[in-house]
Amino acid sequence: MTRFRPLSSLPSLLCLTSALAAVAWPAASHAQQRGDDDNAPVTVRAEELTGRPDREVHARRDVEIVRGATTVTADEGTYHIVEDEVDATGDIRMHRYGDRYTGDELQLNLESGEGYVLNPTYHLQPSNARGAADRVDFESRDIARVSDGTYSTCEGPDPDWYLEADTLRLDRGRDLGTATKSIVYFKGVPILGTPAMSFPMSDARKSGVLPPTIGTTSTGGLEIMLPYYFNIAPNRDLTLYPKVIARRGLQLGVEGRYLGSTYSGQTTIEALAHDRVTNTDRYAITSVHNQTLGPGLSLNWNINAASDDNYPSDFASTLTASTQRLLPRDISLAYSSWFGSLTARASNYQVLQDYVNGTPTIGRPYDRLPQLSFNSSRLDVNGFDWNIDADFTRFWHPDMVRGDRAYFNPSISYPIIRPGYFLTPKLSFDATTYRLDNNLPGMPNTLSRAVPTFSLDGGLVFERDASFFGRPVTQTLEPRLFYVKTPYRDQSQFPIFDTGLADLNFTQLFSENRYAGHDLIGDANQLTAALVTRYIDLDGGERMRLAIGQRFSFSDQRVTLPGETHESRSDLLLAATGKLTPSITIDGNLQYSQTLRQSTRSNYGVRWEPAPKKVLNLQYRRDKPGSDPLNPLSELKQVDVSGQWPIAKRWYAVGRINYSLPDQKVAEGLLGMEYKADCWIFRLVAQRIPTAAEKATSAIFIQLELNGLSKLGSNPIDAIRANVPGYQMINQ
Repeated sequence: MTRFRPLSSLPSLLCLTSALAAVAWPAASHAQQRGDDDNAPVTVRAEELTGRPDREVHARRDVEIVRGATTVTADEGTYHIVEDEVDATGDIRMHRYGDRYTGDELQLNLESGEGYVLNPTYHLQPSNARGAADRVDFESRDIARVSDGTYSTCEGPDPDWYLEADTLRLDRGRDLGTATKSIVYFKGVPILGTPAMSFPMSDARKSGVLPPTIGTTSTGGLEIMLPYYFNIAPNRDLTLYPKVIARRGLQLGVEGRYLGSTYSGQTTIEALAHDRVTNTDRYAITSVHNQTLGPGLSLNWNINAASDDNYPSDFASTLTASTQRLLPRDISLAYSSWFGSLTARASNYQVLQDYVNGTPTIGRPYDRLPQLSFNSSRLDVNGFDWNIDADFTRFWHPDMVRGDRAYFNPSISYPIIRPGYFLTPKLSFDATTYRLDNNLPGMPNTLSRAVPTFSLDGGLVFERDASFFGRPVTQTLEPRLFYVKTPYRDQSQFPIFDTGLADLNFTQLFSENRYAGHDLIGDANQLTAALVTRYIDLDGGERMRLAIGQRFSFSDQRVTLPGETHESRSDLLLAATGKLTPSITIDGNLQYSQTLRQSTRSNYGVRWEPAPKKVLNLQYRRDKPGSDPLNPLSELKQVDVSGQWPIAKRWYAVGRINYSLPDQKVAEGLLGMEYKADCWIFRLVAQRIPTAAEKATSAIFIQLELNGLSKLGSNPIDAIRANVPGYQMINQ
């Protein structure tokens, strides 16, 4: 490389001919100081250089002109020094901020980035997009206008899909592409045409028409939705989604989302004027909001509503979940500080009733209008832990006893925790009073109770070195005893506002009260015995846990719910969970009645995951009669099989079958295929879901995902994830 003196001392005419000549000029004096690239010198290399160094330099054969992040190579080229501009012809190749261009002729201002290239091909680095055109005009460093060109993210000269447009405007600064008079081709076949469209050049959000969603359901027939997305601000957006449902009409929907430093929320509204099937107006609303109003002060609401009981059955793919028939309406104001937390709440439910043989199956919960709750707790106060719960609630129901309930529930414990054992005595006290409005004749309108409870929780922890499938581990043996003493108080006249018998599980075995809710405090003179053993890897990870537990009563339990029975000992609980090998995980739970000599509830599952995107799940579930709220007299026995598996090159199968053994039919099912090419993904998924006790809805999802452009069709990903535990996106 030949070095030259400063520009002012060079001769007025330069002529060099050699195997390789190079000249470097400082940046033009009028360049804006926008970064190191603007201040970088311009270097011209070629086999032959001629011209005037104060005006222009002509280069021939193996020309290379470099400035900062821009490199131009060509057969011939001229650098205009004053204008800071390059003209080049013949076998043009340009690297510009990571992007690559080829062409026959180029003009480029190195300072502003403006210019053009004729008959170009291009490759954009961030999105891996590429294409060809008659001409590319560079409007600035970030914006390029492609005339009569194509756009694709596929490799190779014959892409599987491409966008062909009269004009493409590619804006790197906004990560946005816009096209006019465009047609999308897939496998040589036009699949989408539009006078104007926009698409993201990255994962960044943008305003514009989203791809149409096309699907079909058994209740609505063909459904076509064309959403429009407004990117209002970095923390706010709005989506309008009109949907044409073949059998029902035009449904209009809007979804707004917002996020701030102290608040967040989302509201969705959809409506269908004059459903052609029901001849009624249909709508659904959901709104969720969380906000911090000040230090320790927060406001939250969750509001849901639907026009009628059949909305989740008729519109299963929309915002109202197919199995959600109790729509909550809840608003709360909470304050927390050093002394504890205070919450004011108002809540009720809209019941979307379901019927079996004309009989309603869902009971209406009580409204809480209002509920005031207080909690305060301290740990390790001179070795003591204490807690205070207080609550006042007004319960309202149109058809049942209603009134006020207030309770005060303090507790204190003294945990003794030492290496190898723990012991925690605890004393709590419950004081509850009721004031009822419409009690039955002859029944008192004012009720109260005061009940103390004593509990003692203790356990030991033993450890030993062991092996687990040939791997060294630490095995623990953890026996635990839990004693509870609660005296009997007559509560037979108390209303049942929010209370039911808690499900028996390992958490409930170590609870002082066998009821969930606060209307009943069960009398107890009982002991829970449990034994747990764990296998722990040398790195601290738990490989396996085995547990067994049972509760024993030393006296008859006199506080009961209607229809409730008691025995001197609870069902026996057994549980096992862990990883047998790096690819096999098991999980099992058994509730066994020694009186009936049979299991009343059981759940066994195994997952095999030998590699990414390879997973098989098998689960068996059996529940005693009464566990299914839609059919309380039936016994629930189900086999559930699901998985994701590659079945051929680039082909993946996904599916789930939930089979009801008593009914001998598929209760719920999903079956689909996914195909992953280099630059596109195709998904075809069929799903059947129960939407009521005697109804089910079937839907078909078809989606073509064109990488870097758009997703066409209806999105099945949420349905797959909900049905196939361990599912992984095939493009990850």
